[in-house]
Amino acid sequence: MTRTLRGVIHGRTVELTEDLGVPDGQQVEITIKTVASPKPWGEGLRRCAGAFAADWTEEDDRILEEIHQERKRETRKEISG
Repeated sequence: MTRTLRGVIHGRTVELTEDLGVPDGQQVEITIKTVASPKPWGEGLRRCAGAFAADWTEEDDRILEEIHQERKRETRKEISG
């Protein structure tokens, strides 16, 4: 039987994430492959949120404010009837 399972090392013990279904005392052979720890959700966003901070200018603020105001402007036409 060959299966791939994940677990966590605690000293000389490997704590598996699921039951093997193998009887206690059964000898097994283990091949270890380390995996990268998952980053917390949103970590990428937090890393890139300030990416332009050093290059941001007042002109950038002005452009974003102009876009914001333009989106709020009423663009529907009155229907006369």
